[in-house]
Amino acid sequence: MSQPSHAESGDRFEVRFRSLFREGRGFAFPCDARGHVNLESLSERGRSNYLFASAMVGREFAAPSVTMALR
Repeated sequence: MSQPSHAESGDRFEVRFRSLFREGRGFAFPCDARGHVNLESLSERGRSNYLFASAMVGREFAAPSVTMALR
C-alpha cells in the first residue's frame, strides 16, 4: 500500500526545529500531519540539514513541532 504524497494529502504541514540560541533561526521541512518527513523527497542538502537538526535536538535546537505550513 503506498502512502499519499504531501500534495495528495490535502493540508500541508511542516516539522520545525527552532534554534535554542538564535531567535528566529531554525529549520522547517515538509511533513505529514504526524510529523513524518519523506527523506526521499528532500534534496541532498535538505536531507543533511534534517539529519543534523534531528541529531542536535536539545543541544542546538528545541524539540521539533508540527505546524500547518504557510501557503
